Amino acid sequence: MQSTDNRLFAQPLTLALVAQLDSDEDLAERVEAFISRFGRLQDILGDKLLPNLLAFVGERTATAVDNLDRAERLGWIKSSDSWMETRKLRNQMVHEYIEAPEVLADAINLGHERSGFDLCSHTDVNGN
Repeated sequence: MQSTDNRLFAQPLTLALVAQLDSDEDLAERVEAFISRFGRLQDILGDKLLPNLLAFVGERTATAVDNLDRAERLGWIKSSDSWMETRKLRNQMVHEYIEAPEVLADAINLGHERSGFDLCSHTDVNGN
């Protein structure tokens, strides 16, 4: 994810660049790679890793929202609301890809800001 982020954001991703996606194959491939990897990372962390981690430490698993709330209470993530907002970005990136370039540009840039996952806490699963 980091190398994809670095390649896409070697220069700022502006609305003007997003408007060129149809004619700039290299840019389109970098955007597609970022969107795909951003989405997969969200899916893996939220849908696979988090429930397994909760079960590993003896916590009950439930819906994604409940699991995120539990992870926040345990100090594993800073905010379940921020995490859910980041997950919504994935949907915006995919669904607005063709329809609204300005929404796509905003979503990708916000995804770039959150791709470092500063949403995570420095507390490990043992509470340290």
